[in-house]
Amino acid sequence: MAASLVLPPRPSLRIGVLSDTHGVLPAGIAGRFSGVDAILHAGDIGEPEVLETLRAIAPLLAVRGNMDVGPWARNLPHQAVLEAGAVRILVVHDRMDLHRGEPSVARVVVSGHTHRPQIAEENGVLYLNPGSAGFPRRGEPATLGLIRIRDGGAEAELIYLPD
Repeated sequence: MAASLVLPPRPSLRIGVLSDTHGVLPAGIAGRFSGVDAILHAGDIGEPEVLETLRAIAPLLAVRGNMDVGPWARNLPHQAVLEAGAVRILVVHDRMDLHRGEPSVARVVVSGHTHRPQIAEENGVLYLNPGSAGFPRRGEPATLGLIRIRDGGAEAELIYLPD
């Protein structure tokens, strides 16, 4: 099952991105994502309350991660697509689950799973892993991502959260 969200075209859009919350949202998430046009959650949500909190901030598109189990998670898709103006964003939990050719249908691919924040561009596709917002590993800080859409292009940034 796949889900999609279409945002109305605007000169610029801001998309908040997070992953691997494991039931814990960082303090001040509403302020960090204030004014975003949508929020993407790349899985391992942990608790349905995380989704409720994010939906109160902005339209939300979320996918199921390998740790999302139980009745509340059954209807979460494994993939989702956000149409942000002329930019298509594909959301999955684990980038390794992408089939050959799938990234080529998107300008941006958002994934999580590794808990390692990363931005990379390959073959004209921007890849963003926002790291872990709620359960960082290896002494890394909690992180979020932000995608800016302007003039048909996309750029991403990582937001490192204080301890």
